[in-house]
Amino acid sequence: MTITARMCPYAVLLCALLWGSAFPGIKAIYAEWARLGIDPDMSNRLLLAGVRFSIGGGVLLLLARKPLAELKATPWLPLLAFSAAQTYIQYVLFYTALSVSSAVLGGLLVASGSFWWLVLAPLILKTPWPSRVQWSLIAVGAAGVLLAVYRPGAGSGQPLLGGGLFLCSTLSGTMGVIILQKVLKTMGAKAATGFGLFFGGIMLLFSGVGAWSDLASLFPVKVIWLTLYLAFVSAVGFGLWNHLTSLFPVTLLAGYRFLVPVCAVVESSFLVAGESPGMGIWMGGVLVIFSIVALQRLKTVK
Repeated sequence: MTITARMCPYAVLLCALLWGSAFPGIKAIYAEWARLGIDPDMSNRLLLAGVRFSIGGGVLLLLARKPLAELKATPWLPLLAFSAAQTYIQYVLFYTALSVSSAVLGGLLVASGSFWWLVLAPLILKTPWPSRVQWSLIAVGAAGVLLAVYRPGAGSGQPLLGGGLFLCSTLSGTMGVIILQKVLKTMGAKAATGFGLFFGGIMLLFSGVGAWSDLASLFPVKVIWLTLYLAFVSAVGFGLWNHLTSLFPVTLLAGYRFLVPVCAVVESSFLVAGESPGMGIWMGGVLVIFSIVALQRLKTVK
């Protein structure tokens, strides 16, 4: 299916709705583990993430046209770097952040990927550096992040630690998008996403080897269904997003990323028990979303 420029915002909205639902989905698994007396320690989190992403990646590879032929034509180093950045490192940090802080806070901080892009793209892809106005808007977004971390609301846990981990997670994800541009020279977006999720999932599985003996207790029926849903979110969300990056400039897509924190905060607020956004989330969210929209409008005017 060909996605036109007019359809692009709706495609990004679908990605945002899927990614936003992942926050309460993971929190629901942690809550089920707590009910069963299981601690969501590092090994358990890594095993959960590994199962999710290896399944999601495997499904995408089954749907790709000629993934093995594309794999042979693609250098291993950028593909493994992409897998590590977008899946392994990003989600080690992400799952840890969700275990110590709120899904609502994490939902807002996913927007930091747009700011990371503006800073990293000139360094790596040699795009123009942000102008003074753009730097000012980035500063406004950063102020919004600080405000959100300062007054995150109910159920926030350790917002300072969680906020730092979420920011590092989006930094890794942004690096993954940058590395993906090299992978897409010899591999289609669907196969690249599939291999990135699958190889990253395998890395996570081996990192969670300490929890293998508890596999049966970690995956009761409810957790199995939630994990399968999260795998679906990964396959469709990342598959569609990376397909969009092959059709449209990442700078254009970055302008629509304000939909991601909006969906994530709203879905987390309604679906995660014991969490509600505080004044910092609302005020910080306004600043973050304003800065993202203003940055995109500035580029459009130019």
